[in-house]
Amino acid sequence: MSIVLANAAFGDDPSLWPLPPASTPHELWLRAVVAGGQGRYGSAMADLDGVCRLQRGGPLVSLAHSTRASFLRQLGWHDRARGWDGLAIALAGSDPESGADAFVGLAADALGVGRFAASATALRRAGELLRRPASPRLPVRLAWVSAELAMARGEGATAVGHAERAVDLAAALGSARHTLKSAVVRAAALCSAGEIDASRRLADVALQDADRLGIIPLRWALACLLADIGSATHTAADVLRIRNECAATVRRRGGDLADR
Repeated sequence: MSIVLANAAFGDDPSLWPLPPASTPHELWLRAVVAGGQGRYGSAMADLDGVCRLQRGGPLVSLAHSTRASFLRQLGWHDRARGWDGLAIALAGSDPESGADAFVGLAADALGVGRFAASATALRRAGELLRRPASPRLPVRLAWVSAELAMARGEGATAVGHAERAVDLAAALGSARHTLKSAVVRAAALCSAGEIDASRRLADVALQDADRLGIIPLRWALACLLADIGSATHTAADVLRIRNECAATVRRRGGDLADR
């Protein structure tokens, strides 16, 4: 089952549902990653609870805490996420994968509340850890948050560079979910750089991919972007409908979506 779950989490089958049962704490973590990607936050959080019940500390529990924090950020709760990422750092020890994951998360938490200097510091710490062998998904995440920080600072060209690096790294990784998220970040970066037509074209294609892959949180994020810049393939009313439907689905699946 690990191969099936790993492919759903980090391969080409992110829409897999229902998920096979887990027989190990690591498989529970993989289930949580898949469920969260689909916006099934209630199921994902329950599996993360299971990891923490079965595993006594260490890198896997650190990853579970980082994953919980990432779900909270997706739902708009950056302040709540920070505590979980802090715990993740404490539990990571010398493990570069869980440590880098936690620092990237902490950078995103700080960015979400406007603490740009703290975000940059956390990204540097993550980069230092990634000089050691670690999961190839982590440089993709580092590039995402680096792009988001550049956007927040008004550095559009820099943001596009980081986003394009994420696109290349995700393609090498072979993860449909990471590829889609990288496209979302690139579309946002292009918008921040004033390249609205290019952003719109990319976001329209990515919106179709998010629907096909069943990745509801990213479909919602794309609909939010297109609501601001307009879509070439959907009316404004259709974009708002998609955005509202995605938000309703997330709430129905156990996500406590913050008001934005």
